[in-house]
Amino acid sequence: MKELNSIIEKLIKFRDDRDWKQFHTPDNLAKSISIEANELLENFQWGSQNADIENIKEEVADIFGYLLLLCEELNINLLEVTNTKIKLNNEKYPVEKSFGNSTKYNKL
Repeated sequence: MKELNSIIEKLIKFRDDRDWKQFHTPDNLAKSISIEANELLENFQWGSQNADIENIKEEVADIFGYLLLLCEELNINLLEVTNTKIKLNNEKYPVEKSFGNSTKYNKL
């Protein structure tokens, strides 16, 4: 948790040193996450064998950074909501029904 808070502080300092908070509205941050996710996906456009691992690392970091800033802006505890979602998914996708099966929970 300490390391995560340190990363958030660095992101905020980087943003604030450039007066970019004005551009980091929730909708702009959500758009940025989507854009960066598509840039990540572009690495796999012609198959995994052509993926550039160094570019993948950069895109993953961009997505994570924007996600942390979005959570900070909306006062969302990312670790808490992720743990809650894992519990929910365990209920929606019980092992006995979903093991080896990619069917959506409402059709299991």
